[in-house]
Amino acid sequence: MTVRYADKPWLGRLSEAQRAPVDPPPSVVHAFRAAAAEAPQRTALAYFDGRLGYAEADALSDSVAGHLAARGLGPGDRVAIMLQNSPHFVLALLGAWKAGAAVVPVNPMYKSGEVKHVLHDAEVSALICSDRAWESYLRDAAADSPVRITLTACELDLQTRNDARVLGFERLPQAADAEDLLTVARAGTKAPEGREPAAEDVALISYTSGTSGTPKGAMNRHGNITFNAERQRAGHPLPEGAVYFALAPLFHITGMVCQLSACVANKGTLVLSYRFEAGVVLDAFAEHRPAYTVGPSTAFMALAAHPAATREHFASFLVISSGGAPLPPALVEKFRAAFGPYIRNGYGLTECTAPCASVPPEHEAPVDPASGTLSVGLPGPETVVRIVDEKGHDVPFGEQGEIAVRGPQVVPGYWRRPEATQEGFPDGELRTGDIGFMDSDGWLYVVDRKKDMINASGFKVWPREVEDVLYGHPGVREAAVVGIPDAYRGESVKAYVSLRPGAAAEPAELVAYCKERLAAYKYPREIDVLAELPKTTSGKILRRELRSRP
Repeated sequence: MTVRYADKPWLGRLSEAQRAPVDPPPSVVHAFRAAAAEAPQRTALAYFDGRLGYAEADALSDSVAGHLAARGLGPGDRVAIMLQNSPHFVLALLGAWKAGAAVVPVNPMYKSGEVKHVLHDAEVSALICSDRAWESYLRDAAADSPVRITLTACELDLQTRNDARVLGFERLPQAADAEDLLTVARAGTKAPEGREPAAEDVALISYTSGTSGTPKGAMNRHGNITFNAERQRAGHPLPEGAVYFALAPLFHITGMVCQLSACVANKGTLVLSYRFEAGVVLDAFAEHRPAYTVGPSTAFMALAAHPAATREHFASFLVISSGGAPLPPALVEKFRAAFGPYIRNGYGLTECTAPCASVPPEHEAPVDPASGTLSVGLPGPETVVRIVDEKGHDVPFGEQGEIAVRGPQVVPGYWRRPEATQEGFPDGELRTGDIGFMDSDGWLYVVDRKKDMINASGFKVWPREVEDVLYGHPGVREAAVVGIPDAYRGESVKAYVSLRPGAAAEPAELVAYCKERLAAYKYPREIDVLAELPKTTSGKILRRELRSRP
């Protein structure tokens, strides 16, 4: 009998707990209030030496909600939050949701033009940001926007250990045209009644380029978030109240769902450390002894390369996951040999509210023998992942095509973009723009992005395959491969690498290393060694910036 994707061949590899139905609450607000009622004194948020219990954080975010409502924020209005990983982000997020608003998470690295696009496109009514960003450029960016309410935060607050010399900024006087988030939170205002989020309400408008074009807002519903959060909770062997470490930024869908929302679903403690800095993160691991974290492969590369890193730093972890950037098999094995834990791969997009496939704790991801690609895992029981051709028809198991996803975590579409929604979600199924394949056991493999394929003399070259080979070199810390114009081949392969501390490798040596391991049309003709590769705040290497280098 022919096996089809609709038959979900992966189900046989899931445990009974992973196959069992889940019953998520309507929203993270409901989950947080339940945790506050059942474990009011348990630490919800740890920030350096600062602690906020569930009941206290619940009351503080109630006050934020009440203030926003009193200032005229209505149900369905949009609140942009532009903060790093600090308790302020969580209080702002919960407060906005309790006021009935949809949240627009904004990357703090965005420049003025990028912020302006988001504020106008989402018709943002309220902006919650750092005092530094407001003073330096957000005031001007918001000047001709729909923003009418501004709250600012100093992320030195809610902890006493790290001053300006450590976090790198100073406390500013309160702006006359903005209100202080923490003052608002401590005012004791009651949250408005009758604005409890429903599962079908839009929780986030998460800006992403999708498969191409100008950034557009994926509409993550509250139910999308709590479904994946509950799946995370049910699928991981973590005790109730476990400590989670926020390695990924909370403004990114991975951090929002797999860290914050999953932690709340488990009534756990979320450890925050402002933004990623390897030494600070290692210190936090030693102090807080987290059981779980998730982050991009580049973060684990940086942690492994830090001279202070030891096995003891990672001894408390029960599960470490990776998402948001490709995970090379060589990194998994190097990390396990040096520090002990096995990094579990996962796959998802903003449009499917983070994971749609992951490696269960009972398994290790297989490596495809032909390409050397590490599997990103198995879909969940409610999810159907297909590999399709250009007409949307199933391709046979083992053959490459576009990855398509259908399930409770898939968003209904893009904010006010009906044409983009129709193109990206035909009949409600997400077309990811990623090329991959699935074996007959249900293990999913991601080859690369459609748009990143290199055409060298008519042959397809997927950057991931070349990058995985480079990661096998003992001196390579990071690698990225792009296509560059070639008068003879049309395109040829070029690689950029950074080296591990203390390592030395000449470009010619690295080219020869690849030439020994790849077909003639695949190995890079040029390799540049850089001190650091350009990355997004979430840790994904920016190939587009490398393509534009002279």
